[in-house]
Amino acid sequence: MFSILILLALVVIVAIWAVGIYNGLVTARNAYKNAFAQIDVQLQRRFDLIPNLVETVKGYLAHERETLEAVIAARGAAVSGLAAAKANPGDPAAMEQLAASQGQLNGALGRLLAVSEAYPDLKANQNMMQLTEELTSTENKVAFARQAYNDSVMAYNNKREVFPSSVVAGMFDFAAAALLDIPADRAQVREAPKVQF
Repeated sequence: MFSILILLALVVIVAIWAVGIYNGLVTARNAYKNAFAQIDVQLQRRFDLIPNLVETVKGYLAHERETLEAVIAARGAAVSGLAAAKANPGDPAAMEQLAASQGQLNGALGRLLAVSEAYPDLKANQNMMQLTEELTSTENKVAFARQAYNDSVMAYNNKREVFPSSVVAGMFDFAAAALLDIPADRAQVREAPKVQF
């Protein structure tokens, strides 16, 4: 009888331990998903600014149609990349698609802003100044949100990989989450567009 009570007590202790680890993993997973939601908010704001920016420069850059079309196409690809990542935050393929599409958009915006430097009237336009200021501010917010997301992903991945959490993570299919990182071989993408007046 006494041995049955000891065995029952051990089973209860192990169950409580496993539930605690499981809940910690769920909490960490929810934290990185919430951090991704903050990226989503900032990227949506960025995507909303881009059509206004394009409309503002359209009249000045009539012969730079190719640049404007590249920005519009890159924005469309970036919106699609965000939708894929939003559907499954942390998924390696979705994060890679998002990073690639954001890289293309950064490059297109950089070219647009570089071309606009050649037009003094455009640089002095109040709408252009306001939009570029908002875009720069949003770029900074995206960078901070991406860092917070990457920190949350790292904490989650560490939690799911250390023993004994790795046992519970394996039993309940807690998959590794992917960082949102811009590839190192695309140096022009790593920098936010420079805005100078």
